Amino acid sequence: MTIEPPEFTRRPPTGPLDPGDAWVVAPSGERYWGRFGAAGLLLMDDERRVLMQHRVEWSHFGGTWALPGGARHEGETARDAALREAGEEAGVPADAAAVRAMHIFDLGFWSYATVIADLRHPFEPVVSDPESKDLVWVPVDEVSDLPLHPGFAASWDEIRGMLDERPAVVVDAANVVGSQPDGWWNDRAAAADRLMTRIAARAHRGMDTAFLRLAGDVWFPQWVIVLEGAARVAKPVAGIDYVMAQGRSGDDELVAAVALLLGEDRAVTVVTSDRELRRRVEELGAQVRGAGALLDQL
Repeated sequence: MTIEPPEFTRRPPTGPLDPGDAWVVAPSGERYWGRFGAAGLLLMDDERRVLMQHRVEWSHFGGTWALPGGARHEGETARDAALREAGEEAGVPADAAAVRAMHIFDLGFWSYATVIADLRHPFEPVVSDPESKDLVWVPVDEVSDLPLHPGFAASWDEIRGMLDERPAVVVDAANVVGSQPDGWWNDRAAAADRLMTRIAARAHRGMDTAFLRLAGDVWFPQWVIVLEGAARVAKPVAGIDYVMAQGRSGDDELVAAVALLLGEDRAVTVVTSDRELRRRVEELGAQVRGAGALLDQL
């Protein structure tokens, strides 16, 4: 992925090294940058343009185009590393990227994660790293026309196939909470709080492809939780959208939310073990996973 070409000599750093800033040597002798692996950010705007970095001639595979990225720090997740590196190398604001998915190239002893994110708000990219000479928003259909970094070129077809998928998970909170005999009936709001806290933790780590039935490695779907009855006073949790069932039943509110998401070309997964609700949302085009399937993920 980031094999050091024979003629490449890495320039001395301008600041202190992180323990992750080191080469990993493969059994075959090839070297990969990043003691703890590496990550890059693929940021796509509403016009389906990707922020690309043109690497200076003296850098690793100089003259090619790739994504802002670099070595992970010790204990740092690939998601956090990609966002940090994009901020350092391209001036990407931390709140400008809504992470959607991750493609992982894993050799066992080293890995590279391409973190796919959608642009939340416009900003002006800034070349702030000596290894890059330009930053350009490139239409997705024109990326392969550029002289790409070999590692990025090898993964591009798979990554591009993930760009059109926008998953969302809609949770029938009452059904999921009610599937566990943990005393939820004594305090429905507290039980909903516990569920949402667990979902938020999992949302940050991402969901595996088997649960969502999507290609790729890790997905960060939009989460929509439908609350009804006493659970409506549950405390909001960052990163989760809520539907509060007011005048209509929780099932009707959930079906309406699913219809709206499907209208936005989302790949919708509904979490419920209610047979009638399952029938209704499947007729709309959503897929369904039972409450147990979600609890296994949490």
